[in-house]
Amino acid sequence: MPERSPVEITALHYAQVSVGYQGSAVLTDVELELRAGERLALVGPNGAGKSTLIKSMLGLTQILSGTATVLGRHPARARGSAGYVPQTDRLDADFPVSVRQVVMMGRYRRLGWWRPARTADRRAVTDALGRVGLADRARDRFGTLSGGQRQRVLLARALVAEPRLLLLDEPFNGVDAVSQDAIIRVLKELSAEGTALVISTHDLAIARDLADRVCLINGRQWAVGTAGETLTATSLRLAYGSAAIEVADGRMVVVEP
Repeated sequence: MPERSPVEITALHYAQVSVGYQGSAVLTDVELELRAGERLALVGPNGAGKSTLIKSMLGLTQILSGTATVLGRHPARARGSAGYVPQTDRLDADFPVSVRQVVMMGRYRRLGWWRPARTADRRAVTDALGRVGLADRARDRFGTLSGGQRQRVLLARALVAEPRLLLLDEPFNGVDAVSQDAIIRVLKELSAEGTALVISTHDLAIARDLADRVCLINGRQWAVGTAGETLTATSLRLAYGSAAIEVADGRMVVVEP
């Protein structure tokens, strides 16, 4: 993927935003600013609104109030320039589709469903699989891979679209250590190349170590800033309510009730 100039239009701008469904707010008071190459972690308990917020960046949930722009445009209009790795994928593990075919789906927006893949498309798929460490599994059936390997394939599928903004919904859930390390390595490479990243996670250690900025949410935005500014005992108690907060080995750990 070619390197991009760090001087680019703001990747994400949310000002006093409320998002939700059918006129009912799920999340309020969102204030975010994200530039090219920056990594933002969304942190909060189950049901906090993390997935809803990510979907709003794709124009898939309603902006009920406030101002929201993605890559300088309305979120729905910017969808073609944004990549998305969902928390769970609808692909049936028993469906006879190869790893290469799954990744090629990421090129369909450029190709259209009716046009055959070009040399450039096939090369992009090969490069993306190599990047996530699965070039040798290209011909394997997707359903035969482990959970962590499937997550890496979904990341490769997003990469072949060459997004300027990449949104990842709980990408580390249920993945093994090898896949987690591979995903983190690729995300750091992408941000160095100028891709802006939004990553939702339950893992406070990952948020602290991976993100430039952390947004703490639960029904509303409670804090945003660096990990040191955001992942404090006070802010975590506000967002997680009655959940216990322990400090072990210098790290904050949230134990949900």
